[in-house]
Amino acid sequence: MDPLSAFFLGVLDGLTEGLLFALVAIGFTLSYGILRIVNLTHGEFYMIGAVMTWVLYEAAKNPLYSLIIAPLFSAFLAVIIERTVLSRIKYAPEPTIIATAGLLYIIQQSTLMVIGPYSRSVPPPLSTVISTPWFGYSSYKIAVALASIMIAATLWIFLKRTNLGLRMRCVQQDAELAKNFGINVRKIYSLGFGLSAALAAAAGVLIVPIRQAHYLMGFDALLMSLLAVTIGGMGSLRGTFLASVMIGLFGGIVAVFTSPTTSRILSIMLVVVVVIFKPHGILECVKK
Repeated sequence: MDPLSAFFLGVLDGLTEGLLFALVAIGFTLSYGILRIVNLTHGEFYMIGAVMTWVLYEAAKNPLYSLIIAPLFSAFLAVIIERTVLSRIKYAPEPTIIATAGLLYIIQQSTLMVIGPYSRSVPPPLSTVISTPWFGYSSYKIAVALASIMIAATLWIFLKRTNLGLRMRCVQQDAELAKNFGINVRKIYSLGFGLSAALAAAAGVLIVPIRQAHYLMGFDALLMSLLAVTIGGMGSLRGTFLASVMIGLFGGIVAVFTSPTTSRILSIMLVVVVVIFKPHGILECVKK
């Protein structure tokens, strides 16, 4: 493949991955913005979505069922964690990090016991290859990119145009003031944490036909989320989305000409540069 074709292939792959991981990163920054916690289990909800897709495919031979079941299950599990663990430790930063780190290990090892140490694959629902003058490209990857945009846009409309979304934004701005105005902050905490987990699980469902499900895959999603929110600004949904796409494009182009490992190293170096010159994120705002 000539360099120009490789470049455009890297752009398409990077854009798809960036949009997909934007869902994970937006969920991560959403939980931080509302609950003010760093949730180390966030990547495991992504892994749960991927694993459940494989399980449901093996049971029903239709991975599309998991688009509904996996996010709902992850949201339910997240609400249980929020109610039984996080609320009891008052969302304190240090205990929360310790608790979520322990839960991360429990979820990982439980998944290992269920599916074993092997990677599990699911065939893509769309197998058509779209031909261009330079290369062929998977129609499923294009569908994933479009689905990611639709989910992100739906979340944006929900937060901006609905009464419940407005309440969530009020709690994000000032939980005590929101409580004084009669908003049930406890329920908003549960809703925000559950919604963040559902977003991560949805990304896990979409990624499985591209990458295989594995019990350790959540760490990679957590790392990508941390990179995105560092560049985009912790708590900024718009900045996190833009940062995810930027990291995806950068990584996709670099990976085509070098290797995925080199791409990841350079992506982390990019984050370091951004932190030096834009310590509050590319939009120069911690909360949007």
